[in-house]
Amino acid sequence: MVLLKLALRWQLTCYKLAKKLLGHVFLHKTTTSTQRSASGLQTVYPSVTECSSSISNLEGQTIVCDDFHDTLLRAPDSLFPYFMLVAFEGGSLLRALLLLALSPALCLLGKHEFGVRIMAFVTFCGLRTGDLRLVARTVLPKFFLENLHLQACEVLKGRRAVVLTTFPRLMVEGFLKEYLEVGEVVGAELQVVKGCYFTGVISWPNKQRALRDMVQADVAIVNVSNVHHHHHHLLAKEIYVVREEESRSESSKMPRSKYPKPLVFHDGRLAFLPTPCEMMAFFMWIPMAIPLAVFRIAMGIVFPYKMTIFIAAVTGIRFRAAGDGKANGEKKGVVYVCTHRTLLDPVMLCSALEKTVPAVTYSLSRVSEALAPMRTVRLTRDRGRDAATMRRLLAVEGGLVVCPEGTTCREPYLLRFSPLFAEVAEEVVPVALDARVGMLYATTASGHKWLDPVVFMMDPTPGYEVHILPPVRPREMTTGEEGWSAAEVANRIQKQLAEKLGFQCTSLTRRDKYMMLAGNEGVAAPMHRREHEKQPTNSH
Repeated sequence: MVLLKLALRWQLTCYKLAKKLLGHVFLHKTTTSTQRSASGLQTVYPSVTECSSSISNLEGQTIVCDDFHDTLLRAPDSLFPYFMLVAFEGGSLLRALLLLALSPALCLLGKHEFGVRIMAFVTFCGLRTGDLRLVARTVLPKFFLENLHLQACEVLKGRRAVVLTTFPRLMVEGFLKEYLEVGEVVGAELQVVKGCYFTGVISWPNKQRALRDMVQADVAIVNVSNVHHHHHHLLAKEIYVVREEESRSESSKMPRSKYPKPLVFHDGRLAFLPTPCEMMAFFMWIPMAIPLAVFRIAMGIVFPYKMTIFIAAVTGIRFRAAGDGKANGEKKGVVYVCTHRTLLDPVMLCSALEKTVPAVTYSLSRVSEALAPMRTVRLTRDRGRDAATMRRLLAVEGGLVVCPEGTTCREPYLLRFSPLFAEVAEEVVPVALDARVGMLYATTASGHKWLDPVVFMMDPTPGYEVHILPPVRPREMTTGEEGWSAAEVANRIQKQLAEKLGFQCTSLTRRDKYMMLAGNEGVAAPMHRREHEKQPTNSH
């Protein structure tokens, strides 16, 4: 702990030194010209927040964004967090730690080309091209969307756009083309050897020449007031400025409802934007998080539910249960239909009911199987056999936990419910579960799934909410006057749970998630029949 405190003090000292040097050395030479340039841009050119009346006049023209980071993103001022995301999620802890160790020097260099080259070398040297594409497709879009500049993006909407960027092109091209429908992206190119490994060396194209090749006539440029991009103004018919004070205001933040495309699925472990200070705190927390996670898991397995809830509260876990759990827990033949947020959903439901209820699932790691405090039964994806298995469990055990989404979802959306539970259950109890973390996500599609329960317990203050809703009788709904089908019953329960949590219903499935995040259908290899029992997570 003494060494960690000394490291943190050294880090803060370097930051203070970097700020002083930036203020008294580098900026001293350009203060006059920068102020004159910025004031000239702000006086002559309108802001993107003031050009709503003239946006309609841009039809048929090409919008050129001088820099993706400074024009379309609100924060942060540094490129460091996005390189750190690639280093951590696509590389390793060691690579991320090395990049963090260089952060004082990188802060000193700012957005200078040499600083970008250092970040690129540490982040990409030896990294597989496929790893970068995976991170760019499944991790970075979440953080880009959360930091988009609302007014600047509205200027691009529905128009041909060319975006210049300091980032390596492969980091941002997929996001810009998929979410903002940008036509062309001009950015740094990464050198590749053996067809699949990056060397870490980057090169920038001639942006002026690239623009002249792409743009024939009538160009409108969205520019940044505090960055020097004057060489593109000669090509411009109209210019709009993204001012620094406006980009920092709350009015420029893009709400989720206005995202260019809904963000339903994303991957990666980090739940926060990894600035240097945040990552320093993260690495200082890890040595304490591992024994804490082991202690939390062991206490959950050893002690009864009532004592477990108390221990969880003492160790920082925020658990909230609502509804008449005890009354429902005493019933027999009940299927608990749960929303699926993490692998711990059945465990949290059992804690709310204060009794053990078996859960059904498709596949799970051996570590998760060993940690499950309740009986778990593996399904086979054969509808007839799975229905027979669930009926047998209801008859023997008296209750059953199912997660009809079939997979987890981090965002406030519910995936399509499989109707199998409505065909086998006499009584269904809808259960709205929601998990909250502040440091690490406890789900992954392309990473090590066996770490999911451990990662959740490593979070400093993870939270879980369990809302047990009034029971529903599917048989009465399907055979009564309404004559609903099992699928209609499942859709009704999905809507009821979504309204309780404030989520949105979708028709997306497990297959859609895994095809997007992992490039496969999310089907585990078949296991021996004797291994078909014992494991907790989700199901039909």
